[in-house]
Amino acid sequence: MSLINVGPPVDRRRLGRRAQLLAGASVGYNLVEAVVAISAGAVSGSVALVGFGLDSIVEVASGLIILWQFRHPLPETRERRALRLIALSFFGLAAYVSFESVRALVGRSEPDASPVGIGLAVASLLVMPVLSAAQRRTGKALGSNAVVADGTQTLLCTYLSAVLLAGLVLNATVGWFWADAVAGLVIAAVAAREGVQAWRGEGCCPNC
Repeated sequence: MSLINVGPPVDRRRLGRRAQLLAGASVGYNLVEAVVAISAGAVSGSVALVGFGLDSIVEVASGLIILWQFRHPLPETRERRALRLIALSFFGLAAYVSFESVRALVGRSEPDASPVGIGLAVASLLVMPVLSAAQRRTGKALGSNAVVADGTQTLLCTYLSAVLLAGLVLNATVGWFWADAVAGLVIAAVAAREGVQAWRGEGCCPNC
């Protein structure tokens, strides 16, 4: 099992409730982020922005998986299945964004500038590190790979926000249309890597 004994039952219940609260906050924020990013990406023709929005949907799915896991009286019995579901969501994101990014490069698709997308990337750079740190601390205290993997997804969003911001700013300021597609490929590569780690249960909790 991936969930270890972390203390009295009351502590585990408290940590379990905290994990659910953080997952709920992640779901709420990422729902808004997904709608804004995909809408702005569709308007501007930005592959990276749409990919970022799809990553937000993956994070919504991840948060819902954690909520599903900890609704069970023995959440450790759902640990492996939760990790596999999170991994599959990463793989789906990586495949789609890779395809769209390559198609944009081959077709020399030139996205329009997206001030909304730039603002969204900046907001995520401010919000996501704080949420990720809380999720990962809670997951390690619980000894849960799945909760830490959910926090890793949130941390991934921080990195992707920086990549997205760079791509959007380069496209808007110097007209490097390919920067958007390259940003999309970076998003896909990182998502694939995190999917592999989640599937194997690696790199999440040193005590598990």
